[in-house]
This record gives sequence, C-alpha cells and structure tokens, in this order.
Amino acid sequence: MQDGELHGLAFCGETFSPRNVFISIEKGIITEIVESNRSITQWIAPAFFNAHTHIADTVAMDTPVMGHSLADLVASPNGLKHRILRTTHDDHLSTAMRETMQFMHATGTTAFAEFREGGTHGVRLLQQTITPGIRPIIFGRDGGEFLADGLGLSCAKHHVADLAAIERARQLGKRIAIHAGEAGSKDIEDAFALDPDFIIHATYFEECHIREAADRGIPLVICPRSNWILGGTNTSFRPPVRKMIDLGCTLWLGTDNVMFIAPDMFSECAFLTTVYNTSPEETLSMATGGFSLLGHRGIIEEGEPANLICLDPGYIKEWTQSPTLSLVSRIGSHFVQLVC
Repeated sequence: MQDGELHGLAFCGETFSPRNVFISIEKGIITEIVESNRSITQWIAPAFFNAHTHIADTVAMDTPVMGHSLADLVASPNGLKHRILRTTHDDHLSTAMRETMQFMHATGTTAFAEFREGGTHGVRLLQQTITPGIRPIIFGRDGGEFLADGLGLSCAKHHVADLAAIERARQLGKRIAIHAGEAGSKDIEDAFALDPDFIIHATYFEECHIREAADRGIPLVICPRSNWILGGTNTSFRPPVRKMIDLGCTLWLGTDNVMFIAPDMFSECAFLTTVYNTSPEETLSMATGGFSLLGHRGIIEEGEPANLICLDPGYIKEWTQSPTLSLVSRIGSHFVQLVC
C-alpha cells in the first residue's frame, strides 16, 4: 500500500501501545495517526524484521538430522547443508528461496538479514530472485560480501583470509556480522576483537560479554527456537535474555536456518515470550529492531514507513485483557489479512 487509509487497533510507537486510530499513508509513509471512535474490526501491527536467516536451506527443509552434531549439520565447508547446497541446481535453489520469501512476507515479515553462502555466485542468485514486498539485507562471504550489503562470518577464527576480507569490507563501508557464542564461549572474545556491527546467537554469553556488547553498542541477534532445536540449549537461561535486557543490550530476533525452523516471526515471538518470559513490548522491540539496518525504527508512528500487518483477531478482540500480549503469544500468522 503506497497511499490510503487504514482503521483499527494499532500498536503504536516505541511502546507498541494499542490505540483505536485512523492511519493515513502517502507514498508508503505514515503521514497521520488520529484517534477513532469507530468499532474495531482489525488490528494493525508493525511488520517484522527477521534479523537472521539462511533461506537457501529451504532445499533441505526438515531433512532428518537426529544424531548429528551442530558441526555435522552446518559447519563449512562439509556440513550436511553445504553438501546439499553444492549439489542443488541454481533454478531449484532460486525457486526455493523465492517461495520462502513469499512465505515470510505472507506471515508478516517485510525485510530480513540473510547469510548467503556460495560466494559471488550465491549472492547474485539471491539478488536475481526478486520477491515483491520483502527486502533482503544480504551478508555474503568468500568474495560475495563485495556484491552484498555486508560480510557474514560463520565463526570468528582469525584466518588470514577472513582478516583481509574484513579490512576490505570496512574500506568499502560494508557491515560485518559474526556468529559467536552459539555452542560454547571459546569464540566470543575473538568475535569482539573483530569489532563487528552485530553478533548472532550469543547463546553462551556471560555477564562480562553482555556488558561489553552493551557498552560498545553491538546488537545481539538471538535465535531461540534454533538454539533449542539444534541442542545449543535446553534452558531459559541460555541465551541469557533477561540479563541482556537488564544490562542494556540491543537485541534483535531471528529464525536462523530454514532447514530446521520455519521463518515465521509470529512463532518466534510466541516461543520467546513463553520460554524466556519477555514482556510483549520487549518481544516486539526485538522483532522490529533490525529495521535500523535500513535507517528507520520499524514502528507505527508518523513519518515512519508504512510497514504494517493487518490482522483479523476474531474472537480474541472481545476477550483479551492485554491486546499486546495476545499479539505476540496468541495471534499467529494465520490471522494475517494483509501485509503492507
């Protein structure tokens, strides 16, 4: 929607406060929000930013993995997913990525941060797989970072090639993102030493690491379902979400590998809220915070892009005592009517 007007219970501002309003949109920007006395028939939520994905893994969706370690499954260059990707034809890979992007958009995501394997060829393949309504921020590697929006490292080992790539990427103004603290803590200090723009997983961060991330303003991308399903944790204390929030970290939410987890941010929000006991406002902040990579805040406010999800809450709107909590823990993607 580039122009028009929406009416409903909108979750507005940085506090995601539910308000009965009219929202005017011109050229894709929210120009006015005014109070309404009309009966509410729909809810209007900010669209999601999925802050960590591997969507090429769609071609390996739900491959049986019982008995395999995390390294067996995803470690470069010979983990199971990499072997599958190497033997998949480009046309098949493009179709799989496009269909996952269509699913993501239909379930309320309008932008995502994608770690793309395959060097320059892999990045070009995704760039050519255009899907209306959803914007990938691509983090390449093995040379692909120079065509992409940034460099995405699978680990923080100080290989000469990685250090050279980081230096060149920085000279070109590219962002640097690094997986760290996913299965243990040995790589965390190495990750900080590389001065990344953000760190993914942080499952095994201790208080000293959390304070460093907060003090240096390095956002942390957490992927709760992925960490749980892949055995990175089986406790609500890892990642230490509550301590991260209390010590002032910037947290973003991602779904990780499509091979194992559906990139459905409503499901991710419900899991985070239930298992880690985050408030609905904290959850929504994490699910939209990655829009800062695109230069805006991802909230419903005048002057912000109209990235919006229109929902039919059904009987929930009659009975809920906390619409914001219902949004993140009870409303699912099947309630979505329209994604702007």
